Amino acid sequence: MNKKLHSIYLSVLLAALFSCSPEAKEEPEPTTPTHPTPFELVRPSIFPRIENMPPDNPLTVEGIELGRHLFYEKRLSGNNTMSCGSCHMQEKAFTDGKALAIGELGLAHTRNTMSIANLAWFNRFNWDGSAFVLEEQARGPIENHIEMNQNLAEAVHELQATTRYPGMFEKAFGSATITEQNILKALAQFQRTLVSANSRYDQHMMGTKKLSVFEEEGMELFMTHPEPSISLRGGNCGDCHGGTLISLKTFHNNGLDVTFADKGLGAVTGNPRHEGIFKAPSLRNIALTAPYMHDGRFKTLEEVLDHYNDHMRYDSPGIDPLITEASNEVNGKTLLITEEEKRKIIAFLHALTDSSFITNPNFSDPFK
Repeated sequence: MNKKLHSIYLSVLLAALFSCSPEAKEEPEPTTPTHPTPFELVRPSIFPRIENMPPDNPLTVEGIELGRHLFYEKRLSGNNTMSCGSCHMQEKAFTDGKALAIGELGLAHTRNTMSIANLAWFNRFNWDGSAFVLEEQARGPIENHIEMNQNLAEAVHELQATTRYPGMFEKAFGSATITEQNILKALAQFQRTLVSANSRYDQHMMGTKKLSVFEEEGMELFMTHPEPSISLRGGNCGDCHGGTLISLKTFHNNGLDVTFADKGLGAVTGNPRHEGIFKAPSLRNIALTAPYMHDGRFKTLEEVLDHYNDHMRYDSPGIDPLITEASNEVNGKTLLITEEEKRKIIAFLHALTDSSFITNPNFSDPFK
């Protein structure tokens, strides 16, 4: 009997102890970890090594697709009327055909829209080189009141409220909570995939097709710095737009002006000697990206060559010696290429057009 009473007492005591203890926390249901699918960006055989692939933002199939949607997403503008793709139009090799970019409020930018092909091979962005990291470059146009005029924090709120984007962010970055950082990372991933390397020039360099004799002579002129003392004629273009990227990624004063309303690189560095200096962009797809120069002042390729041949301002402060020292005549004061040589150079420039780049469905607007 005593044993029975003792057992009952012990049971009651244990029950009392457990009833006074804090409730055990309910364990959350296990979630399936997200594993985005790695994407390998294939380097074209004639290209140099990739320059811009940060380890904290590896390319993934899901991240690139999210970036493509965001690139064409009008919620990234203040009044939901324009996207990155409004100024970077695929059919124009991701430019817009305007002298100066026009923002969502109808205001004109001070600069021409640059092509964004092959950005994975560059390490400075914008005409003035003001952006060093592609992940942050997109923040400027989105938040600039002249361009897309959107507060990125507000864009986060708008995207989070959709049915589409939380799931896409979760697949790409492992969280359905949208952040500014992941918006910019996704945009950078997509832009790194915008590779243009299938022009007739590329096919010629890879040995799969030949340029015409006229185009090949234009290429030689384009790439050659003239040396009249040995009768070597050249168009002097390759000193700034050389290599297989058709850009040496350098910055120059190319004799456009003697005073500088737009200070270019000088506004970034604060060095007066850098005023009027701008990035020499890649000329790939150049026949599709008129008008030309940082302010879109030249409507045609013919006007561009006329500038370098006849109309440069040699009195421009800080004009690049690569330009001033180039002439096809001994002691010549200008470039002095012939009309026939101009036509050959322009024929070569047309051979830089990559038709597959402007029609690739992987780069197109997913909302159409």
